[in-house]
Amino acid sequence: MLTFELSSEPIDVPHWRARLLDPACGGYASFEGWVRNLNEGEQVTALEYEAFAPLASKEAERILGEAAGRFGIDHAACLHRVGKLAVGELAVWVGVSARHRDEAFRACRYIIDEVKHRLPIWKKEHYAGGDTGWVNCERCAPGAQAAHTHPGATTRADYSRQMALKEVGAAGQARLSASRVLVVGCGGLGAPVITYLAGAGVGELGLVDADRLEASNLHRQTLYALADVGTPKAELAAARITALNPEVSARAHVVRLDAQNAAALIAPYDLVIDCSDNFATRFLLNDVGMQLKKPVILASVYQYEGQLQVVRAQPDAACLRCVWPEATRDGVIGNCAQAGVLGPVPGVLGSLQALEALKILLDLPGQLGDEVLIVNLLTLSSTKLRTQRASECRGRLCVHISHHKENASVNEESLEVAFASLDDAAAQGFVVVDVREPQELEAWPTPCRSARHIPMRTLLYGDGALDVEGKYLLVCAVGQRSLAAAGALRARGMRAVFSQAGGVAALMQR
Repeated sequence: MLTFELSSEPIDVPHWRARLLDPACGGYASFEGWVRNLNEGEQVTALEYEAFAPLASKEAERILGEAAGRFGIDHAACLHRVGKLAVGELAVWVGVSARHRDEAFRACRYIIDEVKHRLPIWKKEHYAGGDTGWVNCERCAPGAQAAHTHPGATTRADYSRQMALKEVGAAGQARLSASRVLVVGCGGLGAPVITYLAGAGVGELGLVDADRLEASNLHRQTLYALADVGTPKAELAAARITALNPEVSARAHVVRLDAQNAAALIAPYDLVIDCSDNFATRFLLNDVGMQLKKPVILASVYQYEGQLQVVRAQPDAACLRCVWPEATRDGVIGNCAQAGVLGPVPGVLGSLQALEALKILLDLPGQLGDEVLIVNLLTLSSTKLRTQRASECRGRLCVHISHHKENASVNEESLEVAFASLDDAAAQGFVVVDVREPQELEAWPTPCRSARHIPMRTLLYGDGALDVEGKYLLVCAVGQRSLAAAGALRARGMRAVFSQAGGVAALMQR
């Protein structure tokens, strides 16, 4: 017989002792844990136990099985109280019967140590002064760590610090354990999101990323190591989660999220966190999240600044398209490789995403509503901008409004040209405009004597306006930003604006 029970009633020791009697067993040992009136110098008046019963019972059965296999015992039982107990009451009882006394003694010690260390059982200590505090039962036994030097000992996650928060407690921890979160992108934003959610004990984390780790990622993607370069990030992240917290299930999806697979990837999860680095993915997550009624936590980073927004499919709630009616073309704002970034900037925004996710999963106050949080990490200032649902979005899904606009965008094939040199383009009457940032120009000057330098943001949103009747060739590092800018200017009525295919990089290779 191997039995474990959680009970709100007093433990009937004679009954359980009788159940362990066996004529074949010559050894019997038991352990009794009572509520004492003093703990770490503070007067205790009562204890209150809570447990996540499904996981506790499953893990206890595993412990009893380990004891039987390790020590060759015949029978074992463990009873643990839940609810409020007074000083002097029996809180936990372990009994073991075996052929010999040494086996019974050692198995009994093993079971109580493992139960205290591994089971999701928490106690609230009530002190004479009126204070209370939740702690994991592992903290009750000062020698618990020292006792875990035997081969094969399993270390369990300890959530006692976050469970000490009255808004979390045992119920909140169980809620996190039952939650499923999809993280799209395992880079600069994804690294802190993955780390904090795994540490918090979120039950399942889905990881979507098709990229392999590059050495240039490591200054901001601190989840990985130099030896990992060349390995898919989703697989690396899943392995790190398992090492950090084996209780969390990690599922790696080494694919690029697109219109064909988005719904299938998102559907099994409670919450989606956008940690991608492109607008196409961000808007797609917004659309599918609205359709499937899944909250989506969006974040973006540009140099020293970041934005955070939570999209919910709720009546009168604003989505991303209510703020940006048309999907921003990728490349209009440079990504980290093009615009540059200090590692802590995405780290801060990713941490905010993780915090917002925990607030949603635990239903904590202070969640972002119809607003966008803008953070400037140079000045350490932040601003909240109110958002409103678009007036034309009367139905449940405002995404239908914008698809027609996207489909009516300029044909990219008509935007790109490939001159052998920028001087050739100038000779044919084009004004060459380099849209890169100043620091990029210093490292890699424009290969054209007559080129104008107008950074992307200034060109599209500042005072760098071009003559609508002019003839222009835009150029950037690899042709992505210039293509996006050309499309944006064409949409404004400029008919003779083009992008140099492949950018400066392609020209330098010729």
